[in-house]
Amino acid sequence: MPLTFVLDPPMTPALRDGVLELWTDVSNAGGAVGFVPPVTRETVRPELLRHLTAMSEGRTRLLVGHDEQGRVAASTFLTLNTHRLMTHWLWLYTVMVHPRHQGKGYGRDLLAAAADSARGIEGIEAIRLTCRGGLGLEHFYGSCGYKEVGRVPGAIRVAPGDDRDDITMLLPLG
Repeated sequence: MPLTFVLDPPMTPALRDGVLELWTDVSNAGGAVGFVPPVTRETVRPELLRHLTAMSEGRTRLLVGHDEQGRVAASTFLTLNTHRLMTHWLWLYTVMVHPRHQGKGYGRDLLAAAADSARGIEGIEAIRLTCRGGLGLEHFYGSCGYKEVGRVPGAIRVAPGDDRDDITMLLPLG
């Protein structure tokens, strides 16, 4: 059953807790979403609060996918550029699908919903994201239409002696 996507849903305690649980579970399953397992909700909470603050300031928008039980099953943050020379594209941050839903095509659905959402924002012509090397994520994003446009070798240190590339991907919306 497909997910139901909502851009800018009302921020309720249940939604906040659902995104926090999603982020924690994705991190603990090895997802490259800013943390290295193991993490707790309390580890993730400050980063979520930074995103919520950016949302309240109108700089970031939340896209959430709910499963058939109404649970948060996927989410990502669309962040607008504030630099006057870069307002024609936005960042996609923290692309997550719950581990219980992996392999169902929901990641592709989330990226398609994010592209549709970005197209609905006046003046947005492209989406940029970064991903952690060593996991094949660039191949997944590439299969969804993103092009690799930059790579910084060893920029992400997940553990001593385990440095990964920081890969920049771009999706033109034209």
